[in-house]
Amino acid sequence: MMKKFGTFIGLALGLAAVFGTFFMEGGSFQALFNIPAIIIVFGGTFAAVIMGFGLDKFLLIPQLMKIAYFPKTYDLAKIISTFVELSIKARKEGLLAIEKDLKKFDDMFPRKMTKFVLDGTDAESLQLLAQLEMKAMQERHFSHLNIFVKMGGYAPTMGIIGTVISLIMTLANAGASPDLLIKNIAVAFLATLWGIFTANLIWLPIGDRLKRCHSEEKNMMELSLEAVLTLQSGEIPSIMKARLIGMLPQKEQQEKLAA
Repeated sequence: MMKKFGTFIGLALGLAAVFGTFFMEGGSFQALFNIPAIIIVFGGTFAAVIMGFGLDKFLLIPQLMKIAYFPKTYDLAKIISTFVELSIKARKEGLLAIEKDLKKFDDMFPRKMTKFVLDGTDAESLQLLAQLEMKAMQERHFSHLNIFVKMGGYAPTMGIIGTVISLIMTLANAGASPDLLIKNIAVAFLATLWGIFTANLIWLPIGDRLKRCHSEEKNMMELSLEAVLTLQSGEIPSIMKARLIGMLPQKEQQEKLAA
């Protein structure tokens, strides 16, 4: 919950810092939301994404933004507890006795890996299957977050293009009223403002959040694989628990050990 609140607090702070300062310096709402500048920045950025990644990837952007700001959470402590329970039961009743308990896993990966163990898959094959799935997951995730990294590069460039266009029009009208020229110059730099703003407070942070989502899913998969291999080897539950807790962050290790 704090992670989600932190995201919106950061966004609000960024908006207040950039636009709040603009208004404090005497800027107007009408001057800030210059339609041609916004069209150039957003339209140019989206066009570059479509050309570089394809329309299918561009249409994924709303879904990816939702994933970034409302990510799936993985309860590693619960996964550990579930594996320890299965280990205790397997030692008493045998591995096949835990098949009906696979539904206790909220995530598909640990459930699938445990099912492979019940089907008699050897440890080497288990590791290979898990590594292949993690590799595919990484390639998929990085292809998605790279869209936003690229957008973070496209947007400022489009802003500069908008500024250059406006300055050309300003110079073309040289000799007109000085007040009009000054106003046109001010409008010209709004495109650069929007380009830098969207890059650093929208697109790049989304890429960073998707990277964090990838890291958390990877941690879940690595912990699940270690648990499955430990379960398969018939290790005693207390040793399994100690090994899995050792894969948690330091703070969570202390909490689990205290419990």
